[in-house]
Amino acid sequence: MPGDDRISRLDSVLRYRQPDLTVVVENVHDPHNVSAILRSCDAAGVLQVQLLYTHEEFPDIGKKSSASADKWVDRRMFRSADECFATLRNEGFTVLATHLGKDSRSLYDLDLTGKAALVFGNEHRGVTDGIAAMADVNFQIPMFGMIQSLNVSVACAVTLFEAVRQRMVKGDYALAKLDENQMKRLMDEWKRR
Repeated sequence: MPGDDRISRLDSVLRYRQPDLTVVVENVHDPHNVSAILRSCDAAGVLQVQLLYTHEEFPDIGKKSSASADKWVDRRMFRSADECFATLRNEGFTVLATHLGKDSRSLYDLDLTGKAALVFGNEHRGVTDGIAAMADVNFQIPMFGMIQSLNVSVACAVTLFEAVRQRMVKGDYALAKLDENQMKRLMDEWKRR
């Protein structure tokens, strides 16, 4: 019966996956931060993460720090922001970048129920000015302390779970968003992981 339980769990998780919600990780240096982002993505039902590394090397993600989330969240790698954003836009995504600027909107004023690609930048530099300029929307998480930033993995989790909240209200987790062919293909892949 343990095999049946595992298949049931995989099926349940796949039915909650949100193929219309993704995260773009821009040059995040620390693999522990990337691993924590993957954990939050898995928990929120994100199917795929975009790794955009124009200055840094692609991170070596450890199973311990990611709690094996790297097994369950697909990753696509890009060396060019133009290519990454063109790919996402061709797939129908709106690109929303975390950026502390005078024209940045509050996270809580965004509609995250459509096809949303959420961009999070490097631990020290944040999202680069070029990425902020390329984004469709720049947003920030309202903060009321002296420090006006969160750890990148925390910012990602806060943002993702605002998307989860909005999507739960809309009923997005009630019905599978993957079609039966996608479900079967992913189930076959996941059984081998």
